[in-house]
Amino acid sequence: MYICICQKITCGQIRAAASEGVSSIQDLKQQLGVASQCGKCARCARGVLNDALECRARKDVTQSS
Repeated sequence: MYICICQKITCGQIRAAASEGVSSIQDLKQQLGVASQCGKCARCARGVLNDALECRARKDVTQSS
């Protein structure tokens, strides 16, 4: 699903960026251009990023157990 229409960024691209170390909306803005034009996608992009980071953290905990 497209999260940022202006830059044609999908939730999959945001999740991939999170798995590569992106951890903030500012990082997303620099790497993918999310929220760099109209900014209306910022809240949704932050939500997708936070979900991806939580998922990664749970995976890390599970793997280290």
